[in-house]
Amino acid sequence: MSEPELVDINPENISEYPPRCFLKPDNEGLKIKLNWLKERFSEGMKIKQLYQDKKLIGFIEYAPGEYAWRAVDAKDYMFIHCIWIYPNKNKKLGYGSRLIQEAVKDAEKEGKLGVVVVTSDRSFIANKEVFVKNGFKEIEKSSNNYELMVKEIKKGPLPKFKDWEKELSKYKDGLHILYSYQCPWVARSIADNMLDIAKQEGYKANIIELKSAEEAQNGPSVYSAFSVIYNGKLIEDHFTSARRFQNIIKKELK
Repeated sequence: MSEPELVDINPENISEYPPRCFLKPDNEGLKIKLNWLKERFSEGMKIKQLYQDKKLIGFIEYAPGEYAWRAVDAKDYMFIHCIWIYPNKNKKLGYGSRLIQEAVKDAEKEGKLGVVVVTSDRSFIANKEVFVKNGFKEIEKSSNNYELMVKEIKKGPLPKFKDWEKELSKYKDGLHILYSYQCPWVARSIADNMLDIAKQEGYKANIIELKSAEEAQNGPSVYSAFSVIYNGKLIEDHFTSARRFQNIIKKELK
């Protein structure tokens, strides 16, 4: 088995090495993500992917903190959106650390104060174990168990969570679904599906796309890529299946 090859994705080679996120190549979310990424490169977004024997086994996505798509204030830091190693047999082999160090090197090169990431033990987001191994420390924890981790390169103001709970007051009446295309698993087709499911259950859902990093940073949940809010209460704050969404409506809204 060959040593994994690291590929730095950019506007010139993204068609040759399209983002996969371990979805099928014809998935609608990937097509949308591709267009989303092309708009982000000018903001300093970086994608690096690991290939072994021509198969994608891992990736990391990060951007300057000013363009983070999470409810954080991470100005002057590099912010990691996602990191993923697949399949499970490839975990614990140092590949995650290799990708994290790419973000650290780029942060040093660009004169950043450090590197920031949001972690959790929930699905669709990295847990903090691999970051602790790479010198990150937890500096804040949200009320719903997201950790804000930082690796300092030089001294400066520390990053912090935005007051996302205050933003919930903007969604007091009815059912609201907020999403962004930062995550390809959150395709608009999924949002439309949920709109139909809500209607079947007797609810009129308000679908809102977060179209900029600023909107995501000032969103009503830490994760920002997907949120379900009912009468000002955050019901779900990460990607969920249509079936799970239907169960949420039946068990938690009625």
